[in-house]
Amino acid sequence: MGFWKSLFSATDMATAAKPDPAERSAAAMGMTTSSGSRIVFSVDRDIDLYELEELCDAVGWSRRPLRKVKKAIQYSFLVVSMWEERGAQRRLVGFSRATSDHAFNATIWDVVVHPDYQGKGLGKALMKYMIKRLRSEDISNITLFADPQVVEFYRGLGFMSDPEGIKGMFWYPD
Repeated sequence: MGFWKSLFSATDMATAAKPDPAERSAAAMGMTTSSGSRIVFSVDRDIDLYELEELCDAVGWSRRPLRKVKKAIQYSFLVVSMWEERGAQRRLVGFSRATSDHAFNATIWDVVVHPDYQGKGLGKALMKYMIKRLRSEDISNITLFADPQVVEFYRGLGFMSDPEGIKGMFWYPD
């Protein structure tokens, strides 16, 4: 656990240097599982949308039009995918993205980890990696929307309800 702690310490996240452009499409970090496979993170946006749809199906999310998912990924500020690598085979096991004003604020969306990989610290690692990358871009205000069943998960990562008591507001078409 010391490896994860040192990698994601608050001091490191606050002073993270800008990532090397070559790293943007390469596996950014990884860990070896007990089965000998490797879990790696990537910021490459070239994701098979059908594989992403299967991942979202596995957690029970409703389907969204793939053309819209593609557009959402294209216009996101940051896209992070999490893969299990076993030899030459890769399997998408986690995903998240963030939108941003490129100066002050970012909002994290679509955090998903395959049920077979939940409860192993990988969701936490995915979120900490997202935060680290956003902080490296000097984004200081990171928000997200959480379903009630995952609020405690995000609280454990340092997220809190708005301290000023501001409630989110939404507009939906009729």
